[in-house]
Amino acid sequence: MGLRGENGGPSLKGLRHALRVLDAEPLVVLHRETGAGFLVRIGGIGDNFQLHTLLADALVGGGHLPGRPPSPDAVAVCRDAEGQVLTQGSFNLLGADGAWIWNEGDPADIPPVRGTRVLALDPEPYTRSWPAGRYFPGMSGDLVLERVLGREESQGWFAHVSPDAGR
Repeated sequence: MGLRGENGGPSLKGLRHALRVLDAEPLVVLHRETGAGFLVRIGGIGDNFQLHTLLADALVGGGHLPGRPPSPDAVAVCRDAEGQVLTQGSFNLLGADGAWIWNEGDPADIPPVRGTRVLALDPEPYTRSWPAGRYFPGMSGDLVLERVLGREESQGWFAHVSPDAGR
């Protein structure tokens, strides 16, 4: 993981991955089971494992969605603490087009709709777990819930989401 190549110098793959990290990026998140919508802002998130963990903390841990939130330790290592902590998934991540957004990818993989990245959440098709942490250990990750969308605004975004996504 990270920016170092075989000889200890910068890795071209690591550099390309670092350049894809989003900073202060708005993200609309739609929970299909409840019809709820959220506007979050993300930055410094190196992969979707980190995004998934922080999103579950904000939405499930924040009492906005049902489910099992990640532990405080898992959230801390995804923000700025050292190390890794085993955690479990809370949902399946999908683009508005219905394509899976894989945890192995990064937030830049989430396609925009009308200039804003849109992420749909479905129930997990199977149980997943991973060592939560940061892809780039020196880069703090951040996800802030800016606001819960009103029903009408959420429905407006849902109009752009494939109705059979991930099914």
